[in-house]
Amino acid sequence: MIAFLIFWPLLAGLILLVTRFDRAKELALAASLAELAVSIFIAFQFDKDAGNQFSLTLSWISSLGINFSVALDGISLLLVLLTTGLIPFIILSSFGQPTRPSGFYGLILIMQMALIGVFVARDGFLFYLFWEMALIPIYFICLLWGGEGRARITLKFFIYTLAGSLLMLAALVYVYLQTPAPHSFDIEALYTAGGSLTGAEQSLVFWGLFLAFAIKMPIFPFHTWQPDTYAVAPVQGTMLLSAIMLKMGIFGLIRWLLPMVPLGITQWGPTAILLSVIGIVYASFIAVVQKDFKRLIAYSSIAHVGLISAGVLTLSKIGIQGAMIQMVSHGIIVFSLFYVVEIIFDRTKSRALTELGGIRNVAPALSSVFLFILLGSVALPLTSGFVGEFLLINSLVKYQLALGAVAGITIILGAVYMLRAFQKSMSGESTPKTSVFHDLTLQEKVVLYPMVLLVILIGIYPGPIMDISNVATDNILKVLSDFYASTQ
Repeated sequence: MIAFLIFWPLLAGLILLVTRFDRAKELALAASLAELAVSIFIAFQFDKDAGNQFSLTLSWISSLGINFSVALDGISLLLVLLTTGLIPFIILSSFGQPTRPSGFYGLILIMQMALIGVFVARDGFLFYLFWEMALIPIYFICLLWGGEGRARITLKFFIYTLAGSLLMLAALVYVYLQTPAPHSFDIEALYTAGGSLTGAEQSLVFWGLFLAFAIKMPIFPFHTWQPDTYAVAPVQGTMLLSAIMLKMGIFGLIRWLLPMVPLGITQWGPTAILLSVIGIVYASFIAVVQKDFKRLIAYSSIAHVGLISAGVLTLSKIGIQGAMIQMVSHGIIVFSLFYVVEIIFDRTKSRALTELGGIRNVAPALSSVFLFILLGSVALPLTSGFVGEFLLINSLVKYQLALGAVAGITIILGAVYMLRAFQKSMSGESTPKTSVFHDLTLQEKVVLYPMVLLVILIGIYPGPIMDISNVATDNILKVLSDFYASTQ
């Protein structure tokens, strides 16, 4: 069943790439809905009190200790559900028919395969392979269907992420060479080998892995590729990058970095937390002064991800649990916000907040949806954003009060820039660009209304998410606690 999750979108994507279906969007949507149905079935079969499930291990390159080894635990399952849940809406969100639709939707499905592969891989080399494969389709989506200046901006994005990936590969290979002969890329073998390294060696491995993950998220000061790429990418590309792809970096922290180099975390974790918190404040202040709606949301995403990263690196259960809830919440909210911006741009051909206004007068449904999503973004109680941010800030306060207080600024500044965006775009008198604005279509309602419902449901009842990730979180922390206990 787990093999279906990986190979079904790959098969459907390749079929679309090599053919020219007139109804490529419908075929891609059907394939993604089948993927979603299987992932939901797996979720209902998942035992929340057990560890790895639905495991599949096949010998691949036995001479190098490389296996096709995949499995699901609670952390993986939540991110797989986020991926399979959002992809159909990302496909449905496209307006009209893009040029070369078969290629466009085929690349989205192939990227879905790579994303799921990252989240379920239990072999270091396989993890790296899926990680790199995810870069290829998003690069071409941005390059071929992006906006003005896309060639230069997409190249910068590609170089940034490729450089980080090579550092990660070097770190994984170094740990692999420390495993007992015959060497193995198995995740448990890498955990054991990483923990046996000296402090200096673990520091080098830490930075090799952390830089790759920090670039992907992105964390200050490795974020400079993000605003331009988000702005120039087609909206579906921006959704893939922000709602799902950046979760690869956070997942990498939890699954690979924390258990593999516990001494490296002890030595350099405070530095990484400091960078994350600086990014929260920096990105929030930049978002406050943005005039481009899409860039504003891009910078807000940096702030939210900085908080998630800092919470994970506190090595606390509430930090990791908060990160899991916030990853799901952020994916839903940022997808919805970018879609709202795209709807406005489709109607007005402008993303400049100074040219908008009065949309609430002519499009009350859009205005109401935007308000609900906005409230989730600023962490209003009883919304999904509140649950995750409360746990994350709580973990930082317990780690260090000053850092927790500074990180809390994200809520205040988030309210400032999001409410300002709402006021500039929705309130006041209509402008020449918004006076003929029409309200949500049926397709747009089908995309946005479920997102609003999820923001409310998760905010009211986050228990299932915490229950699913509980055992997997404990297992990650147990690896760390066992190591620290053995060194005392």
